Amino acid sequence: MFSKYSGRLQGDWPYRAGRTSIFYGWVIAFISTLGLLFSVPGQTMGMAVFADAFIASFGLSRTELSLAYMLGTIGSALLLTKAGRLYDQLGARIMLSASALGLSWALVFISNIDLVAQQVLQWIDVDLSAITFPLILLGYFGVRFCGQGVMTSVSTNMLLLWFRRNRGRVLGFRGIFISLGFSLSPVLLAALIDDFGWRDSLLLLAVVVGPGFALLTLLAVRDRPEVCDLQVDGGHVQPKIEQLTATPSDSSRGPDFRFKASSNENFDLGVAQVKRNPVFWLYSSALSMHALFGTAVTFHIVAIFAEAGRTRDEAFAYFIPQAVITVLVNLASSTLADYMRLKPFLLMMLVSFLLGAVGLMNLQTNTGYWSLVVGFGVGSGLWGTLSNLVFIRQFGAAHLGEITGLNTAFTVFGSAIGPLMFSVALDLTGNMFNAALVCAGLLLVLLMSALLVRQPLDQIPSALFKSDQK
Repeated sequence: MFSKYSGRLQGDWPYRAGRTSIFYGWVIAFISTLGLLFSVPGQTMGMAVFADAFIASFGLSRTELSLAYMLGTIGSALLLTKAGRLYDQLGARIMLSASALGLSWALVFISNIDLVAQQVLQWIDVDLSAITFPLILLGYFGVRFCGQGVMTSVSTNMLLLWFRRNRGRVLGFRGIFISLGFSLSPVLLAALIDDFGWRDSLLLLAVVVGPGFALLTLLAVRDRPEVCDLQVDGGHVQPKIEQLTATPSDSSRGPDFRFKASSNENFDLGVAQVKRNPVFWLYSSALSMHALFGTAVTFHIVAIFAEAGRTRDEAFAYFIPQAVITVLVNLASSTLADYMRLKPFLLMMLVSFLLGAVGLMNLQTNTGYWSLVVGFGVGSGLWGTLSNLVFIRQFGAAHLGEITGLNTAFTVFGSAIGPLMFSVALDLTGNMFNAALVCAGLLLVLLMSALLVRQPLDQIPSALFKSDQK
């Protein structure tokens, strides 16, 4: 029964997308953008705004909440590679709809934790935190797995299969909305909480990201151009669906009978090959370092600014100039990426985050503040470009879901330990300076590695496309 309906959802149903007046890839780009924006409640910038309310309502310390966040996030990371494999098998429509409903459920669950705890306290005499800690851990697992994990990865991957020639520019255009949405979301969510309270705000978010978006994806998403008789970048062709067999590197998993569109890349590497490639680990580590450092700063933004003698309003206002820089850098770098190799972007990203680390350690000064804004703004813009493009350009599209799922697992793991690392530093030393110093050291190691590691598959896509036309 499931295979019957999943087969229909993997096809051109319920209407012929190839007959629309515009190239359907632009519809996919719109839904991809919505998917990333609607993942905000599962992202750190979404959950961080609720941290102080959770501490007060759940009877938890900041370190206990950070620990629950870390454990829930790590738990979600352990399943993301398998989720990526499901994406390769089931397609974007099924996975995106399921993740939207899952994120909605997790938000409703978190909104009722203190109410459930009060009921339990009527039956047993224990400390409030003994009940709320495992419940918020489960809630964090749900929002991180469905939001930051599956919804983010699927929304990114599905767009990559519809464009090749101008992929960077399309991602750059989308990045304008994503960067602004992500950077401004803490300010908007803080205002929402001030007006409606934390519980009703979570319920409102659950309604927005859940049933409505899931229905939209079920109706409008198509997994790839070929099922609509379309070509990558536009134009009509006869659908071509072929059966694959396992590559020698993946032979231990047995034959692979997934339906796959004709590859729009010049090569495709299996997951086992990618795991042995140092370039994968270099980029994955660099992207994960941003997740660790950026998540920690966002999660503890109010406490970090208070430590530097700055107010809550200044803390949330910091995201506005950073958003502007992120948008401009992401648009410029995504456009240039169609004509350049990716290594220069990697080096510049690491240097930018180093500048941000120096700024964070001197946040009490105006120079330190703007170093943090510029460093994290430029670095985040470059991170958006690299996280979207690097794996399909380096390793191809055949196993994109599983490869990006593996990377996302490490990225999510980094985002899990960052907040706890900064919180522990605060408990042990009375400030978060040492945690920022550790991040700066790790960034230096990655920068030296990026200079030394060769990237033979780092090709200029515009040149490859021209060679394909000859």
